[in-house]
Amino acid sequence: MSDRLSHHGHLYVVAAPSGAGKTSLVRALLAQVPSVRFSISYTTRKQRPAEEHGKDYFFVDKAVFESMVAAGEFLEHAQVFDNYYGTSKAQVKELMAQGANVILEIDWQGAQQIRKVMPGCRSIFVLPPSREELERRLRGRGTDDEAVIQRRLRDAVSDMRHWNEFDYVVVNDDFDKALNDLKSIVQHQEPSLRSDRAELTSLIKSLLGE
Repeated sequence: MSDRLSHHGHLYVVAAPSGAGKTSLVRALLAQVPSVRFSISYTTRKQRPAEEHGKDYFFVDKAVFESMVAAGEFLEHAQVFDNYYGTSKAQVKELMAQGANVILEIDWQGAQQIRKVMPGCRSIFVLPPSREELERRLRGRGTDDEAVIQRRLRDAVSDMRHWNEFDYVVVNDDFDKALNDLKSIVQHQEPSLRSDRAELTSLIKSLLGE
């Protein structure tokens, strides 16, 4: 499978802790760079009011999702919080066969699975500028109670410990700058945004509470 896919368009994997703003960045990227195509994930998560089935996600119940797993229909799948997410193998293959650059918005677990199957993919991790700002964004959603917010904060720190598994890191402090950074990676593989750059050291320590 990986050999067939690797001869077509490039695959970009974007992951982030909850609240870092990756969804907004990916949406803006797609609006500004038409040559990039989005792979729509399947999820068992409840549909939010502003979301559209078939545009933001394919919303399915647990039974349908598990049958797709059993049939080998996912390129990757994972449990995030209490829900399941998966990337359709057929959808990604079709887009890349058309020569499109494909972007996946997934979690770090899914990114690990993708790298094993498609080691040539380019992975990007989005970080918030601080733990305080991350908490502010999570609270600003207004959809979760305090217990859920605290769990999401703990899980976000756990997720961020995987930042150095990725090729590139984008810090979403100023949205326009973060978007330009993301575009630079997708269009030019910008070396100054590699995950091993020294300027990230203090931010990572602060985010992880080290």
